[in-house]
Amino acid sequence: MATLKEKLISPVAEEEAAVPDNKITVVSVRQVGIACAISILGKSLADELALVDVFEDKLKGEMMDLQHGSLYLQTSKIVADKDYSVTANSKIVVVTAGIHQQEGESLLNLVQRNVNVFKFIISQIIKYSPDCIIIVVSNPVDILTCVTWKLSGLLKHCVTESGCNLDSARFRYLMAEKFGIHLSSCHGWIWGEHEDLSVAVWSGVNMAGSAYEGTSLCLGRHELKGYTNWVIGLSVADLTESMLKNLSRIHPVTTMMKGMYGIENEVFLSLPCILNARGLTSVINQKLKNDKVAQLKKSADTLWDIQKDLKDL
Repeated sequence: MATLKEKLISPVAEEEAAVPDNKITVVSVRQVGIACAISILGKSLADELALVDVFEDKLKGEMMDLQHGSLYLQTSKIVADKDYSVTANSKIVVVTAGIHQQEGESLLNLVQRNVNVFKFIISQIIKYSPDCIIIVVSNPVDILTCVTWKLSGLLKHCVTESGCNLDSARFRYLMAEKFGIHLSSCHGWIWGEHEDLSVAVWSGVNMAGSAYEGTSLCLGRHELKGYTNWVIGLSVADLTESMLKNLSRIHPVTTMMKGMYGIENEVFLSLPCILNARGLTSVINQKLKNDKVAQLKKSADTLWDIQKDLKDL
């Protein structure tokens, strides 16, 4: 007896399971993960979006919520599962999962606990998408990007993080607000470590080519709200767009710093980098003042002091 589908639809060609061209996976559906998912969907970047989390009820609920809104989106397939097989054939995987710091806990202990979590997550990502590009969002993000690179076995241009792309967006917004112009007309860069020891490169700040060297801008983030998520999601979607559309745009994102600016250890910090379909393919060279180089080295030393004591990498 014919099914309802067979009664309503007459096939012309045999249906075959298609491999998605631009599949994106987001790991974890907490505030940051969902912000990344919504931002990616809003830009119509994926032909398939996969979500993964250990909390199955929340995961299914978020998936259904997005699926029911598919009428307003250009992404035809949204899937979710606790099992990482749902992520197979992803071009880009955004990792927002991680353990939060407990009161009184050392940063080293926090990172070590996250290493133990990432060992499972990254192995599963690579199992199902061995040629993907990974964008790390979990904090402390600079260290966990290095951890991801080591655990994944991917080449260094295939692992990056949103880092100072987000910090630079805040920087440009505050400049624009100060001068009453649109932030797309304000150009400035934040380099180095995400947030704590970031480097404002004032020598590169300009508006329509007119240089402006300020002294300071408060980059305060989530003191009133308690956390940051939407700007992270928008930043991640911006990076994803540059890679999936092969735009070769320049973003301040993290890369391996060994051999640059006198840094001798394998640490990841943000520099202006070119992103395209192959990932992070080039770093823009810029001569920095001695005090800025010193700041980068201080960040590198701070990160290395933690990384060198990590186990099971």
